[in-house]
Amino acid sequence: SFTDPAVSMDLLRAVLQPSINEEIRGVFNKYMKFFQKAAINVRDNVGDEVDPEQLIQETCRNCLEQAKLLFSDGKKVVPRLPHEQAMPKRARQTDEELNRRGSPVPKKRKGRPPGQSLSNDRGVSGVAAWKLKVSEPVRRDGPKWDPSRLTETTTFVLGSRANKALGMGGTRGRLYIKHPHLFKYAADPQDKHWLAEQQHMRATGGKMAYLLLEEDIRDLAASDDYRDSVDLRLEELKPFVPPAWMTEKMQKHMETLRNGGDAPPLEVPPE
Repeated sequence: SFTDPAVSMDLLRAVLQPSINEEIRGVFNKYMKFFQKAAINVRDNVGDEVDPEQLIQETCRNCLEQAKLLFSDGKKVVPRLPHEQAMPKRARQTDEELNRRGSPVPKKRKGRPPGQSLSNDRGVSGVAAWKLKVSEPVRRDGPKWDPSRLTETTTFVLGSRANKALGMGGTRGRLYIKHPHLFKYAADPQDKHWLAEQQHMRATGGKMAYLLLEEDIRDLAASDDYRDSVDLRLEELKPFVPPAWMTEKMQKHMETLRNGGDAPPLEVPPE
């Protein structure tokens, strides 16, 4: 009954938009680990005033803006970023030629498997599903940040296992970026030696290894974001009880963070 072609096409677009958003989100997730590592490196090099998540969000938005060139009618020109204005003419032509051919992204190299889809992020459309408002202060109060909850019988899990259990095994470190409110403890050499001896992890030398509370991860798994996910694998957690001396260090660390002390730099752990 609609005679306006634009209205008819927009109705079709509205019907297909949720599926299109989900597929776009999957594409971005393939490259999210590269954005995350780069943003964290920028912060480490420039300083703590840099907001890694803001950099990631801006990069993703710029990717979408440049993707519009694929559907340019030759009249409307997509504004380029300031640093791209200075690109040599030949480089700009090459970029536009790739876009016209439908190949805006180079072919994948072997050895770089794509990340896992974000199907477990329910109820949020588009790339906003993994958006983290890092600019907002991380609250470290309430019962979950009470050091007295860490006792000699409290169970912990490795950060890498928590990532797998929540369906984020293909994007290491995403758990910490998405949920900065979680208490995490960076194991020191003495801790890692004990963990390796008990076969909870392989000897990793100077590489980072984070410990999280099993209770916190199970609470996340029961939340709306994860409980219906087909990627949920709680059997991957493999919790353990650390020795009393390690628990005492974690209590002190939690107390320091709760009182506004500095946390160790965020790194993507390779446990």
